[in-house]
Amino acid sequence: MKTFDDFWSFYLQEHADPHNRRLHFIGTSIVHVILFYVFATAEFKALFLVPVFGYGFAWIGHYALEKNTPATFKYPLWSLMADFKMFYMMLRKKI
Repeated sequence: MKTFDDFWSFYLQEHADPHNRRLHFIGTSIVHVILFYVFATAEFKALFLVPVFGYGFAWIGHYALEKNTPATFKYPLWSLMADFKMFYMMLRKKI
């Protein structure tokens, strides 16, 4: 992959199952709540929960529903960016 746009097309193919996308949405929603909590309370120890929920829900979707390997193993930064892009697009009902 040379560009994020190339990766985005691949990412959407890897997230074809709407239930997988919903699991990603739930995990990313929880990540937002945790981050809000951390910044509101300065309880930085709670940051360890971010990858637990962020990746936990996503990996369940990939292994149980899509039957594929999460893109984060090969493209960690682009995968994170795409997760948030998909989350915000889902909020706006664009996906």
